Amino acid sequence: MQTTLRGQRILLRPLQYSDAAALLDAAADGELWNLTVTVVPSASTIDSYLKKALDGREAGTIMPFVIVLKDTGEVIGSTRFWKIDRLNRKLEIGSSWIAARWQKSFVNTEAKYLMLCHAFDLLDCVRVQFTTDENNQKSRNAILRLGAQQEGIVRHERIMPDGRKRNSVRFSIIDDEWPQVRLHLEQKLAAYA
Repeated sequence: MQTTLRGQRILLRPLQYSDAAALLDAAADGELWNLTVTVVPSASTIDSYLKKALDGREAGTIMPFVIVLKDTGEVIGSTRFWKIDRLNRKLEIGSSWIAARWQKSFVNTEAKYLMLCHAFDLLDCVRVQFTTDENNQKSRNAILRLGAQQEGIVRHERIMPDGRKRNSVRFSIIDDEWPQVRLHLEQKLAAYA
């Protein structure tokens, strides 16, 4: 059973099929489905987006969330744990996107803080990785600001919806680094308050 992760200002609630309209509203803020460096659902792809995430949850390899503002209940984006490998105690945080008006705010920092706490403190992970498009400098910078270490470029790591062969940048945080990263993120969150 997937749990809700509760922060000061946001909730990461398990994704459901009934979130389709709210996700499309959030993605409309900035027309995020037009981005070529990530995959954000549109009206024509929302059903397959939800099915893939929820099938993955059923298989135990994905934990998909919607990002919800606590004060209003508004859905403002989505994120997930995926590539979950319980044997080797590692996973990836990815498929993250946030409505345009909430980018460069407390939202990404708080969401990643909640997820990293869950991964390291409750799931006992030894490694959490992040992967982004080589061309997505905004995402690369955001991952570095979290305290992750860049590991390298994975060439032709995936085929994007437009057919482009994507080179991906891989980052990670390991368990030995987590106490310092946690302190860093707590300081960032305190500064937002």
